[in-house]
Amino acid sequence: MTVANDGSPRPGSTRESGVSTDKAHPSEFLEFVTVADPASPHLQRLKTQQEQNRDAQNRVNVTNSNDDLFYGLSHAMPDLRRLSVDARAAAKAEHTMTFLRGCRLYPKAIMWSVLLSMTIVMEGYDGALINSFYAFPVFRRSYGTPINRNADTPDAKLDYQISPAWQTGLTNAAVAGEICGLMFNGFFTDKFGYHKTMVASLIGMSLFVFLAFFAVNIKMLLAAQILCGLPWGVFQTLSTTYAAEVMPIILRAYLTSNVNLCWLIGQILAAAVIRALVHNTSEWSYRLPFGLQWAFAVPILVGVLFAPESPWWCVRHDKIDEAKKSLLRLTTKDADPDFNADETIAMMQHTNGVEKYLNGGGVSYLDCFKGTDLRRTEICCMVWCTQALCGGAMTGYAAYFYEQAGFNTANSFNLAVGMYGGAICAGILSWVGMRKIGRRTLYIGGLAVSLVLLLVTGIVGTLPETNTTSWTLGSMLIALTFVYDFTIGPVCYVLVAEIPSTRLRVKTVVLARVAYNIASIATNILTPRMLNPSAWDWKGKSCFLYAGTALVCLVWCWFRLPEPFGLTYMELDILFEKKAGARKFKEFQVNLASTGYFSLTQTGTRSDSVWRGYQ
Repeated sequence: MTVANDGSPRPGSTRESGVSTDKAHPSEFLEFVTVADPASPHLQRLKTQQEQNRDAQNRVNVTNSNDDLFYGLSHAMPDLRRLSVDARAAAKAEHTMTFLRGCRLYPKAIMWSVLLSMTIVMEGYDGALINSFYAFPVFRRSYGTPINRNADTPDAKLDYQISPAWQTGLTNAAVAGEICGLMFNGFFTDKFGYHKTMVASLIGMSLFVFLAFFAVNIKMLLAAQILCGLPWGVFQTLSTTYAAEVMPIILRAYLTSNVNLCWLIGQILAAAVIRALVHNTSEWSYRLPFGLQWAFAVPILVGVLFAPESPWWCVRHDKIDEAKKSLLRLTTKDADPDFNADETIAMMQHTNGVEKYLNGGGVSYLDCFKGTDLRRTEICCMVWCTQALCGGAMTGYAAYFYEQAGFNTANSFNLAVGMYGGAICAGILSWVGMRKIGRRTLYIGGLAVSLVLLLVTGIVGTLPETNTTSWTLGSMLIALTFVYDFTIGPVCYVLVAEIPSTRLRVKTVVLARVAYNIASIATNILTPRMLNPSAWDWKGKSCFLYAGTALVCLVWCWFRLPEPFGLTYMELDILFEKKAGARKFKEFQVNLASTGYFSLTQTGTRSDSVWRGYQ
């Protein structure tokens, strides 16, 4: 019988009872993480340790063939061997967990994750508010400047508009605040934890709303946008990374993509509130929507005060007892008698230990650009930038777009509400799509369809403005929104949560969101000018620009975006360490299972020639 170095049967072997068993899942062999390149610093450190201790057991032959030699990481890290049995048992349990079993075991984790995601509802509401106010007559009269429409005709009339410069300033003021909040979030969350960072952000949000509510001029409104942007930046990433850390594999996509759904709920609430007040001619028609932000912040703050800390954060800070307590608060043990909290914590310790060894143990922003983490940072940044560059920015200006396309104000908001309602349905359907189709395929397919819709919409925008073309433009934008929120929107949040290493997850996601916000600054500068009648007045032709950027993103995704579906964080670590090719990421994982799981083989072995075919 072939055995592992801890005495357990190898895959495909026969147990001592003599009864043949099914081939074990590769997650049972977490211990066999080994060092690949003989010249790598990992192997050099291991060789140094071997020179200090000449014990023959420091070199282990753990392969499926007799002539492949591996250097076991468990011998470089004594604690790893002790944890491996429990760790691989927990990983196997996650792989075999069904959706219903996950819901029964983790109902409290789902509840806490949804609660933290409600901050995104608030952020989506706030973000859509300002963009929607640009189509709001009372708001434009209070903060805008007068212009003469059709000045050279008998039908000339006085109108008010927020100038493109101020539209850009208000929108980008919030983005600038968000960037600062994001960077602070990377430090504070790593140092103080998810719980304390979220509580402090919600308190700050509740205070900063006062300035927006009582703003008497556009300059005060600008200052309010900057200050509110600080907690918004925290909300943008903290809820996503929290969901990624408290959910098992089977539920991970549902709760991380739920962030996009929360954005949509916030946006539809903003459009609905403004639609209800569109005929109100007093200043309360825009002050009341600002004040409603307190209705989100205060109840969420009360709930978050009792939320458990992430077990992964506790493990990274060597607070093992606290990690177990948090895990027990996130699960319902009676729902699954086979669940073992100690094994799950062991898996977290195992993954954390291996990442510290492979990546040097650093947790700074600079470490996100070193080694294999550089590729992971690139993927996360580009995936999130694609959200801003694929035409999704047009949906943020939905009501304004409809008005400039020829609809009256009331119908503009009616269509915007309907559009966001369809987007919510698409977001729910995406849960099935990610499960059946996969992240990569769904994301690339969404980009391809969006590209076609943008081109068609741009062509319609070149036609003379009539009721028919206006309705066609509106319908195309609704279709574009549906496709976006079925594919690119929700899948993005899953990818940026799954791709980073666990030790650098918060900072990698922060950097990705910063990249998105920088891309958004560019789109926020261009989009108002393309749509505003006092500027470029492109209307539907604006879609041509986004068709070009969507094409660039599509090409990048085809060559660089991998498929993380169904993989544990440890598996992702090894696949990135092995430099698996993006288009064959899944096949590479299957190859890992068949040639000695988690084996970073030496050059010249039989299995090494197999790996090269997947790169």
